[in-house]
Amino acid sequence: MFHDNPQAQDILLSFSNAIASIRDKQDLQDVVQNILNKLFTFNDMVIALCSDDAKTHKTYLVHFEKAREIPEDFGKVLALGKCPVDDGIVNTTLASSRPVSLQIADVMKWKTIPEYIRFWNANGIRQMVGAPLRVRGKAIGGLFFYSEQENGFQKNEIDLIHNISLQLSVAMANIQANETIERQLREIDQYKQQLEKEKDYLQEEIRTVYNNQEIIGSGESIQRVFHLVAQVSPTDTSVLILGETGTGKELIARAIHEHSSRKGKLMVKVNCATLPSNLIESELFGHERGSFTGAIDRRIGKFELAAGGTLFLDEVGEIPLELQGKLLRALQEREIERIGGKTTIRINTRIIAATNRPLWQEVQAGRFRSDLYYRLNVFPISLPSLHQRVEDIPALVDHFIRKYARKTGKKIVGATEKVLHELQSYSWPGNIRELEHLIERTVLLTHDTHIRHIDLPPGEMPFSGLSADGQRIKTIDEVEREHILRVLKKSKGKVSGTGGAAQLLGIPSTTLNSKMKRLEIKREYWEM
Repeated sequence: MFHDNPQAQDILLSFSNAIASIRDKQDLQDVVQNILNKLFTFNDMVIALCSDDAKTHKTYLVHFEKAREIPEDFGKVLALGKCPVDDGIVNTTLASSRPVSLQIADVMKWKTIPEYIRFWNANGIRQMVGAPLRVRGKAIGGLFFYSEQENGFQKNEIDLIHNISLQLSVAMANIQANETIERQLREIDQYKQQLEKEKDYLQEEIRTVYNNQEIIGSGESIQRVFHLVAQVSPTDTSVLILGETGTGKELIARAIHEHSSRKGKLMVKVNCATLPSNLIESELFGHERGSFTGAIDRRIGKFELAAGGTLFLDEVGEIPLELQGKLLRALQEREIERIGGKTTIRINTRIIAATNRPLWQEVQAGRFRSDLYYRLNVFPISLPSLHQRVEDIPALVDHFIRKYARKTGKKIVGATEKVLHELQSYSWPGNIRELEHLIERTVLLTHDTHIRHIDLPPGEMPFSGLSADGQRIKTIDEVEREHILRVLKKSKGKVSGTGGAAQLLGIPSTTLNSKMKRLEIKREYWEM
């Protein structure tokens, strides 16, 4: 007996002291290996913990006296917690106030034999003793000892197992508390990392945003854009912004975001044209640590970063075809998976996409998925190029002069009529971005109160859009489009039939419909 054996009493005391200092699973493993097997003879030991719903259990800690060959599928079952609690052994152990002793040979005669009993039987185990582990009165799992002897555990050893289970229950309470704290600290660290990323984005936004965030222009073409922005902003509808490079697609995306219910959250931008194709997936969806070479840490993607806000996919036409299916799933199912991840992440992110490519032609060429195109093209907004809104150039020039004069400390207040005429005659292949850069350079070179000379880029033919008296000459399409719109307004939107626009124009309704399609005349335009 232990009270008659001073050495055993010393070992038991050292075990009690060691149990009191356990803080994590590694501490527990050390106690089992270095102290517990000195108290009495056993071959194997297992600590099993119940799942939160108390219907299944899994192995938390296992100690083998000698090497055991564990079948791969059985090892997965133990680790994943797919073993039912109600198996005749675990549920009996959890319900008992004292350790439960069982002969393996008897259990092998049961109608339903737990899978782990088959494993122990095949490895020569003949007896097992199970004791419940309770934390604050609730059974959280069991402590199980195994012996290759049919009567390997005597009464005094079973009594000792009972005392050990009581002490281990306290240790498990400490371990679970520490694991909870560590998990919460990891979550806090993840939140901190996300906040740091959001901070970086906000600082970048501050650096890049225009001092005057209003979109400059009062011409008819840009007013149509304003009307569409006002219609779609309050909704969560996906928007596809179409336009040449430099027409202000990001500015329109920001305007939609700022006038939506999501304006208090981030608008995160991803330029799909500047990312290598092998990095776009990680950039959008994130990755888990070790999911590929170089993935040394978990990284959240832009979909998660934009949670509750807006994700702006600039140059969406550059997304590789093999990744378009995953993007489509994110848009349709509102869920994503990180690269290397096994869990599905629900997202609440609005998508605004932009491209300078003719996406429908990309679809017909097989370079862009048609289902993704239709999903993005729910509400298209086409931005006019700068040579289509020549009437806005004076206002844009004035805005950029004030912006860069303020930055450089110069007293430039405007440009001469001659300079404005030259600017309105130019073709502007780079659109508003080209105009801004030209004005910035000219401000740096000007030492007067007005810009009196401007060096337009060589090699570009002037855009013959002005008459000799400075009035802009409209194209035939523009004249025809405006005339059709006026007639549609007069007919109150009626296209065919008596009093319809086709009759008033003296052309068949089929011809009018074809012209409206070619000139991109939509109902919202004549209802403005």
